Amino acid sequence: MKDGVHTYDVVVVGSGAAGFAAAITARLRGLSALVVEKTDRYGGSTALSGGAIWVPGNLHLDAAGLGDTYEKARAYLDATVGDRVPDARKDAYLRHGPRMVREFHERTEVRFMYTPGYADYYPEALGGMAQGRSVEPRLMDLRRLGPHAATMRRAGLPTYGLTMTSYDFRHLNMVTRTWAGKRTALRVGLRAVRARLTGRRPLSLGEALIARMRYALDRLGGELWLSAPVAELLTEDGRVTGVRLADGRTVRARGGVVLASGGYSHDQELREKHLPAPTSTDWTHAAEGQTGDALRFGEELGAATDLLDKVWGAPSVCPPGERPFFLVADRGIPGMVIVNAAGERYANEAAPYHEFVDRMYACDRPDATTVPSWLILDARSKARYVFAGLFPGQSFPKRWKDFVVGAGSIAELSRRIGAPGLEAAVSRFNGFAEAGRDEDFGRGDSVYDRYYGDPTLKNPNLAPLDKAPYYAIPVHPGDIGTKGGLVTDPDARVLREDGTPVPGLYAAGNCSSAVMGDTYPGPGATIGPAMAFAWAAVNAIAEERG
Repeated sequence: MKDGVHTYDVVVVGSGAAGFAAAITARLRGLSALVVEKTDRYGGSTALSGGAIWVPGNLHLDAAGLGDTYEKARAYLDATVGDRVPDARKDAYLRHGPRMVREFHERTEVRFMYTPGYADYYPEALGGMAQGRSVEPRLMDLRRLGPHAATMRRAGLPTYGLTMTSYDFRHLNMVTRTWAGKRTALRVGLRAVRARLTGRRPLSLGEALIARMRYALDRLGGELWLSAPVAELLTEDGRVTGVRLADGRTVRARGGVVLASGGYSHDQELREKHLPAPTSTDWTHAAEGQTGDALRFGEELGAATDLLDKVWGAPSVCPPGERPFFLVADRGIPGMVIVNAAGERYANEAAPYHEFVDRMYACDRPDATTVPSWLILDARSKARYVFAGLFPGQSFPKRWKDFVVGAGSIAELSRRIGAPGLEAAVSRFNGFAEAGRDEDFGRGDSVYDRYYGDPTLKNPNLAPLDKAPYYAIPVHPGDIGTKGGLVTDPDARVLREDGTPVPGLYAAGNCSSAVMGDTYPGPGATIGPAMAFAWAAVNAIAEERG
């Protein structure tokens, strides 16, 4: 520090996966690095997530013998993302991603493992893979973080003291139905017993990824400041040269500033300006610090923006006064339908979550709103499967008594929620379930649909709703983050409207416009690009500095 000014080679704004990836890469290149985090907890939305990354062609897929290739992955991105994103950015992602995963694996504790069978979200598309391309973080013992453990953002998932991977959950969801489910329950239970006996504090999912990244940064000598919101970007002769924090501290960046502070999910004004109506901050799963800071900083410098009308959709149960619950596997179980206010089905309930949210808005009508929709569940499915964080047969919380609507018959439930078409919709669906084919929306036709289904049934996603009591739960179009933001080039440089870069300014993660465009090709297609483009940004800075 000189004259009250702190100076680093790379200054990173935000401490999710993108922010940590940028700082870790800087240290691996011999550059000094500082991460400034707005809130008093590090980890951002990544810590609240599943922690998976979708990176075609990475070393873990090779080790599993999947035979993924650049050509196959490019065909898949062309089939899903299309021309909504420039080819140069798609190509850059397919180049940067595998190299980033390998370097972190070989030089840090940021390690992943393949998730067998977690299909791409459109596995039947050209280049799609039914075996999946998703990898998730290896378990991490929180104790390894030492004093940094206390300030990590925690997900607070309703797992009742159990640590489970996404692969574990897939089978645990079938604990009452399959031997694989029972074996998984035993393994997860023994893991909990061992942890209690040894004092270990195992983490999984997004918490494990953030813990591994924080540990790696600490080992490499990078710095992290908490409760350090950025007030403005500093510029000299049109170049971004650092940041000024809200408390008045000035931090200079010799090489560049990397914005990695997430989107604008928690800014109601921006949501109403850009997103489809209705929209609410109450429906988001993003970390609370995501209020569009990077977007505003970039726009003040003339940066171009794109995809501001899009979110990473997450159909959600939103009990009043509680954190929303993300319905992922819950929409794949049999004996369940989702209907509009008139009681009509309007989509494949098991579709990829972002697509389901898009359908919620596309199908919304004044006479039959889909915002909210109603999820209808019968007692048999409630007793068989994990639902909304509740184990099979576990009662709904008493505090939900005015939130969940119950009834002894579908006719009564129809009257209670004011959905006149519900009886006809359930009757039609039950016929499809008996036949094993959803003739209206093709539920269960895709390999992806079946991943969370019941393999003991003719169609893993279909069973009749015919066991009282019946339940109706409101579902809202939530999000895990907004996907629009600053337009960047293949090396994550922020671009102006005329396509020229803003010197010294880079962006990665949800504050940049998504390389996935309007869609969501696979599990981890948010965090994977966030890390890969953060890695690319710092490589560009390192190259520029010689």
